[in-house]
Amino acid sequence: MTEIETILASQQFKAAAAVLKADHDRFVDDIITLTEIPSPPFGEEKRALAYEAMFNALGLEDVGRDGIGNVTGLRRGRGNGGLTVVAAHLDTVFPEGTDCTVRREGTKLFAPGVGDDTRGLAVLLAFIRALDAANIETESDLLFVGDVGEEGKGDLRGVRHLFTENAYRDRITAFFTMDGISLDRLVTGAVGSRRYHISFTGPGGHSLAAFGTVNPAHALAHVVTGLSQTEVPENPRTTYCASVLGGGTSINAIPNAVWLEVDLRSEDAGALEDLDATLHWLIAEAVAAENQRGNTESGVIAAKAELIGNRPAGRTAEDSRIVTATTAALQAFGFKAEPEFSSTDANIAMSLGIPAVCVGTGGDGGRAHSLEEWIDVEPENSVRGLTAGLAAILGTAGLWNS
Repeated sequence: MTEIETILASQQFKAAAAVLKADHDRFVDDIITLTEIPSPPFGEEKRALAYEAMFNALGLEDVGRDGIGNVTGLRRGRGNGGLTVVAAHLDTVFPEGTDCTVRREGTKLFAPGVGDDTRGLAVLLAFIRALDAANIETESDLLFVGDVGEEGKGDLRGVRHLFTENAYRDRITAFFTMDGISLDRLVTGAVGSRRYHISFTGPGGHSLAAFGTVNPAHALAHVVTGLSQTEVPENPRTTYCASVLGGGTSINAIPNAVWLEVDLRSEDAGALEDLDATLHWLIAEAVAAENQRGNTESGVIAAKAELIGNRPAGRTAEDSRIVTATTAALQAFGFKAEPEFSSTDANIAMSLGIPAVCVGTGGDGGRAHSLEEWIDVEPENSVRGLTAGLAAILGTAGLWNS
């Protein structure tokens, strides 16, 4: 028998699986409770406090919030094999003031953030209860984490802090993030990204009286056009997007300041570096071209590129324990577990060479990042996903058989 088959056949695991099934209503209640605590970008504290109390109620050790706001709690194992992290993110994409009241229709729950990633937070609680009720002891210690700053301009700040500043940083040997719904996909590769706020400044002036004066909008347009003509590889997948633009003061005035935000992405760190270099070359070329084209008597065009997001690329080896164990566990429950790239909290660990995966939380859902977000907590499919996820963690952390 393989290790996963041995785990699935054990009486301990069967007992844990039975708890996941019996406690499913409590799992759903946790989802609703946490979803209705707003957790906007950079405003996760209220939900973090509630999650910290939940960790304490479950009896985890060393429960607390670290210097950036992550909630952590330790479940000790045999002390063999380092530390396995099981994480989900506390933040949502929705701003302060968003109505997060959960609406239930049959087995479906509707609310902003109900799936991404509030279901993931509830999954961690369900795992802890099942492990305790079944008296399961793992070979490695388990660190459960509710982390901040996964979404948008949070720039993975919570997990970045976990691996650079948190007291557990040097002990982590495997990292799970429970995020997304489908278990047919298994994220083993990290899509890296660089995000820039690029500002262009100039002297400005009257659109008629100062006609011919250098115009920062022309330089901005030069960059956008140049970027659109940039060829990037299909494999590794590499992309760019000129996404948000602004500036100027009046329709009849040459602007003295305009700005642009750009998103660069790639599955490969080297390809991302090349694209980054191309963007900076385009900015320099645009400034030089506009200063050469126009009148600079009143001033010149200048540009500044501010890095506002930096998610590193990386990949977990296909033959690593976390990938082989998770793949076997998910497939044992009928999920495809097809490897893919994405941008998740696992990026940080992968970039550091620490084995990491992102695993879905099961069930069904849709419309993530919209006010109409929903998940289906129909018990059979929901419990199947929970049980497969727990098997993946035990296959990685090791089940001690007394």
